[in-house]
Amino acid sequence: MAKKRNTTVRWSLAFMLMSMLSLFFFLVPSKAQAEKNAHHENHYLESTEETPTQESHESVTHENHAEHHSSDGHAAHTEGFNAGEMIMHHIGDANAFHLVGDIYIPLPVIIYNKTEGSWFTGLSTEFDLDHHGNSTNEVRGFHMHHGRVLPINEKTAIIDFSITKNVFTMLLSSLLLIVIFTTVAKGYRRREGQAPKGIQGFFEPIVIFIRDQVARPYLGNKTDAYMPFLLTLFFFIWCLNLLGLIPIFPGSANVTGNIMVCAALALIILVVILVRANKDYWKHILMPDVPLLLYPIVVPIEVIGIFTKPFALMVRLFANIAAGHIIILSLVSLVFIFGNSGESLSGGITGGLVTTAFGLFMNVMELLVAAIQAFIFTNLSAVFIGLAIEDHHEHAEQH
Repeated sequence: MAKKRNTTVRWSLAFMLMSMLSLFFFLVPSKAQAEKNAHHENHYLESTEETPTQESHESVTHENHAEHHSSDGHAAHTEGFNAGEMIMHHIGDANAFHLVGDIYIPLPVIIYNKTEGSWFTGLSTEFDLDHHGNSTNEVRGFHMHHGRVLPINEKTAIIDFSITKNVFTMLLSSLLLIVIFTTVAKGYRRREGQAPKGIQGFFEPIVIFIRDQVARPYLGNKTDAYMPFLLTLFFFIWCLNLLGLIPIFPGSANVTGNIMVCAALALIILVVILVRANKDYWKHILMPDVPLLLYPIVVPIEVIGIFTKPFALMVRLFANIAAGHIIILSLVSLVFIFGNSGESLSGGITGGLVTTAFGLFMNVMELLVAAIQAFIFTNLSAVFIGLAIEDHHEHAEQH
């Protein structure tokens, strides 16, 4: 029994490293995304450039420019605190961890400039950041906008290999799980045949629950072969969800609330299904037991179903985790909204009381959601894999 547990731990570590590699490449932003993020900054820079043909209109342009900024400043003052901008800034990825004010914990920046054929490497501390994550300087043709390092020239094509908040949190989660389960495996070797205690006693019921309630009902006699994968999936997602609930470093990253991370996890499930599917599964997809006249309708539906299953996994995990972060940040925003950005003391106190009460409730709920979403993702993954590897004669015996 102890030998089987040790084998499971080793396979779990291997699957974890493979999953991390896939997730890392899914977090590499594309050229179009970089151009989109840098567009607004470049539009401002281009609008303020002066050309020789505009010298005769310099005074008029200056007056219009001053009036424009005056009206913008008045509008900003009237609008006050922008909750939507604050929320989207905090749930997004970044190249640095924001602590307080203008204080940041830097992360490595590794960008390949495809246009110039050069590399941009260093730490995000090279940029002078304000509390919104915008840099007041540029470094070798790059600047930071809402915490992300982007090229100033929107036509510059880049490949970003940087260790962002999300990548750092995934690496940290993997390291934590490797340390934890290595410790558990050593405990089983030292106390072979004895009742578990300590950290073993905490994790063994969870592992048994995943085996008996999640894997075995859908995978049958193939349960042991897929247990390392399912355990890695469950604990990896659960750990990421819990780290995301910590409001300060090393937490605060909205990893599973990032659609690309969820897409990478869903793609891993799709690859497992396609690689491990047996002939009965493909026969059911391509040669269903229906009249031939219905094939043009049924077969496309079955083929689409291959992709809608992992797509549903992706959307469900992303939507639930992102929604939880948005709700908590919305409650925090009430302090600034009721307090009118510091102008109303009574409003700020009221907002603080509401935020504290409902914020604590939502954080407790999110602790449950963190485990529930990891369970649902793992459970549905076992269901979809089970459908792909189920033998026809086993299905007939069950019915």
